Amino acid sequence: MALALVTFYPALAQDVEEQVTQPVQPQEQQVVVPQELQDQQQERRYQMYGVMFYNLENLFDTINNNGVYDKEFSPEGARQWNGTKYWQKQHNMAYTIGQMEVNGSPAVGPVIIGVSEIENITVLQDLVRQPEIKDRRYQIVHHDSPDRRGVDVGLLYNPRFFKVLNVTNQRINKYLPDYPEFRSRDQLCVTGMLAGEKVSVIVNHWPSRLGGEEQSSYLREAAGRMARETMDSLLLDDPNQGIIFMGDLNDDPQNKSCSEAVGAKKEIKDCLAEPGSCFNPWWNILNRGIGTLGYKGNWNLFDQIIFTDYFLKNFESKEKPTLTFLRAEVLNRKFLRSNEGDRQGYPLRTFSGGVFLNGYSDHFPTMIYLVKEVK
Repeated sequence: MALALVTFYPALAQDVEEQVTQPVQPQEQQVVVPQELQDQQQERRYQMYGVMFYNLENLFDTINNNGVYDKEFSPEGARQWNGTKYWQKQHNMAYTIGQMEVNGSPAVGPVIIGVSEIENITVLQDLVRQPEIKDRRYQIVHHDSPDRRGVDVGLLYNPRFFKVLNVTNQRINKYLPDYPEFRSRDQLCVTGMLAGEKVSVIVNHWPSRLGGEEQSSYLREAAGRMARETMDSLLLDDPNQGIIFMGDLNDDPQNKSCSEAVGAKKEIKDCLAEPGSCFNPWWNILNRGIGTLGYKGNWNLFDQIIFTDYFLKNFESKEKPTLTFLRAEVLNRKFLRSNEGDRQGYPLRTFSGGVFLNGYSDHFPTMIYLVKEVK
């Protein structure tokens, strides 16, 4: 994989001066360590690490620098996207991230956050210096993609707990030889050290379902093959590493792109039986009727975090000497939900029908929790 032209950007320290409205404080239970680990607290100590993904729903600046595709998010565009709306959106995104505390974590919040639907590096720089999260000093990995709308993926990470070693990016066109002009988001792969262990994180935003789910499936299946080949290449280079693959996949866990192209397993036992395979915890979560976005009474779970069997080798053991998967959660906090009309219970988005709702995103964020015993 070729080295990407990617820059690391430290969080900026200054405050944002724009006035914003504080949303309602959520009244939600905090994530807790399960009872089977609590029972061992007297003899064992653990630390938790949260890995999160969040589609930020069109986090655009107010400058039209992409012609017709960017005019919509400018003061002259249909959404009248001005500074007031932009900074309120930034505040809402930072507030959401700030509320996702991880009990038992030395980092308080998630140590790694994959993001999608961001326009450029500037919007991420503005995000990490928001008052709600600036003390975490998140740093940024970002790469400009050729997507026609100008949206990219990125990675935020807490440098106290995740040390970046290498960054690469992959383009989907290699996997679509009959469509050389197709333009989408590049895949971002960041390798680093988390809790003393080598971990590679792959961030994606797969092609949409524009034109129909079945008609466009081949695009996401190609993206799935790209992801699987990337994971295989990483494991060939160093089989003693964990791989976390995340993104807005525009497909559900049971769709071909995830279940066949990526080969993500529904059950842990099936993953453990095939070394180098990966586990998809969201399959059973969606089967329980829990999703990250919904439409007309139906839930989808596009925002997935899939990972290799590396994080399962101590899953059934009382000892957790290495980073071990504990649980996965759709972060459908009360303050992120709509309370009105036919969108009740769904994500409270930024716009609906062209009307500014001062919401958050049309996707709920997701998180996996990794635990490691402290010696």
